[in-house]
Amino acid sequence: MKTLKLILFLAIIASSFCLQAKDYNASMFGVKSNGTTMNTNSIQKGIDYISENGGGRLVFYVGRYLTGTIHLKSNVTIQLEEGAILVGSVNPFDYEFMSNWTALIFAHDQSNIGITGKGVIDGQGFTVATNLVDLIHNGIVKDPLKYDRPWEGRRPQNIYFKSCTNVRIQGILLKDPGSWNQQYDQCRNVIIDGITVDSKSYWNNDGIDIVDCDSVSVTNCYIDAADDGICLKSHSPDFICQNVYVHNNTIRTSANGIKFGTASNGGFRNIKIIKNLVFDTYRSAITFAAVDGGIVENIEVDSLRSINTGNVIFLRIGERRAGKKGKMNNIRIANVYAEVPATKPDAGYNYEGPVEDLPRNISPSSITGMPDAIIENVTLKNIEIHYPGGGNPAYAKVGLDELDKVPEMAAAYPEFSMFKELPAWGFYVRHAKNISFENVRLICDKKDYRTAVVLDDVKGASFKTFKVAEPDKKKDFIFSYRSEGITVK
Repeated sequence: MKTLKLILFLAIIASSFCLQAKDYNASMFGVKSNGTTMNTNSIQKGIDYISENGGGRLVFYVGRYLTGTIHLKSNVTIQLEEGAILVGSVNPFDYEFMSNWTALIFAHDQSNIGITGKGVIDGQGFTVATNLVDLIHNGIVKDPLKYDRPWEGRRPQNIYFKSCTNVRIQGILLKDPGSWNQQYDQCRNVIIDGITVDSKSYWNNDGIDIVDCDSVSVTNCYIDAADDGICLKSHSPDFICQNVYVHNNTIRTSANGIKFGTASNGGFRNIKIIKNLVFDTYRSAITFAAVDGGIVENIEVDSLRSINTGNVIFLRIGERRAGKKGKMNNIRIANVYAEVPATKPDAGYNYEGPVEDLPRNISPSSITGMPDAIIENVTLKNIEIHYPGGGNPAYAKVGLDELDKVPEMAAAYPEFSMFKELPAWGFYVRHAKNISFENVRLICDKKDYRTAVVLDDVKGASFKTFKVAEPDKKKDFIFSYRSEGITVK
């Protein structure tokens, strides 16, 4: 009911804003569509004029509109008609730097803003980043070139909105950013609907980043990203990213499909992830992490399909800074169908997942807390996961008789592959309480030396209508260590 009210509220905001809009042709302000004229000042003049005169839409028709950084203002929507392409400059000096980020389109402390239509925003990010590298090598720009790439905050995103209210991004194609594609930071009442994201030309090319926002819907989008597809973050301990609705999206990435928590200072609450497809994805279909002291609570995943994805479910509590332990509670994951391949699922990407993680056995889904920060109340219902099996015992690091050797890695970056070799092929659960498996089916195509499910330091786990299909039918399907209150029905 709360989610339905959120959707209706956001829809009313969007429709009322649309009804009030007055159209202004971009050419009125001297904006040229020839692809070579630098339009930064003309576009900004149009935005400022519309904002100062009651609001409306700045409309771009067929053509290529070259620009550097522009600032969207209150009560203004950029309308990109079909065939209109807003093209980012390839000169790094044509972009401004604000709030530790560089962007093509900025908005700070604005309200009733949007970018809509069937047109395109093309950041030309690969060329911009390459030109920035040249400037760094020539000593013009100072940058450590960590991992042989410029700092991500210095490479332009396509969109960066901060502390904005009533935002609508709809219908457009966003492509080729220099860094993250689009970031909404401490915004409220945000609608992202029906957009296409082509974001795989350079490092850190996330699809959508939602940071410390309240009341956001991401619906009906197609996302193809080199880095995380839909990524929620919490940069500030004073904010919580909450009341987020992610529905009916298709996601392909060489990182994680739907993820939150690698920045989890405040945390995440009341997140609904409904009817999404993740495919050809190197890392996890869903990743939820509390590793910076924040909370993760009241999360619902329903009707997820994960095809040709390296991992399906990864839940993690960590402590990347001493004394900052996260909390994770009340997670419900239901109606999931997944297929995990034996081969590298993101093969062919410009920037594939790291080969240093290979060779290794296919990792299980995992729920891993810490001894003094356990994950509580996780329900897994109506789930079917197909694994390739064929685990190679020569890679084994830890056996069932030496589970204490699995490292805690509290300060490590959270990824499903962080523990390298684990003694389970289906699910690995450690430092957890009240975990429910109901109507869960795990299928292993080839014989695997590992056990289907391993429980370590689990206080209360129930298995109801739990089925395992694998060639080696002589093994026990569940191994329990240092655990209590385990029931199998």
